[in-house]
Amino acid sequence: MAACCAGLLRGSGLAGPLYPGPYRHDMVAVLGETTGSLALQRLRDKMRRDAEGYQILRERPRIRLSTLDVAGLRGLPDGTFGREYMRFLEDNRVSPDTRMPAKFVDDEELAYVIQRYREVHDLMHTLLGMPTNMLGEVVVKWFEAVQTGLPMCALGAAFGPIRLKARKLQVLTTELIPWAVQSGLRANCILNIYYERRWEQTVESLREEIGILPPPSIRL
Repeated sequence: MAACCAGLLRGSGLAGPLYPGPYRHDMVAVLGETTGSLALQRLRDKMRRDAEGYQILRERPRIRLSTLDVAGLRGLPDGTFGREYMRFLEDNRVSPDTRMPAKFVDDEELAYVIQRYREVHDLMHTLLGMPTNMLGEVVVKWFEAVQTGLPMCALGAAFGPIRLKARKLQVLTTELIPWAVQSGLRANCILNIYYERRWEQTVESLREEIGILPPPSIRL
């Protein structure tokens, strides 16, 4: 078993940092599970200490197409969290159903914590105003690394920029990373928000509530 886990870790460690977004989400998922035990425990403890987070742990909601009122969310006014989340999914041609289930976390509660983290990833894109291109994914990984302490987020944040061209790299290092880090440090734990109950809230007000700074006005 140890040899098997070591092999998974090596393989995912090679692929994960270079593909921090949906490009190799299978390898990123394995990396997150095989390196993130302590971080997952800390996140679980944060959820247990927070009333809303603890409710999420107890009820274990899932973000899937089968649990979403897609038509209802599409019908919400522009600027609401639910409408902008639908717009993000449609514009970027992504689906919450692509998030892999936890396979290498034995503890049932910790397995849910990492599952929840994966399923709110696209919600972070929506709140941070980041697309799913390489630049946008790296920015989200910086925010998530600060927020979660998961090693795979830190690796994605550190190694993802390798693939960026000079102009985008400059924008990333001078504008976007400082903003993402500052937002990550000042924001409440992103796993303590019951997002399914916030669809009608505006993106702006939800950002303010969580502590996410408005995105820089930069063309991505």
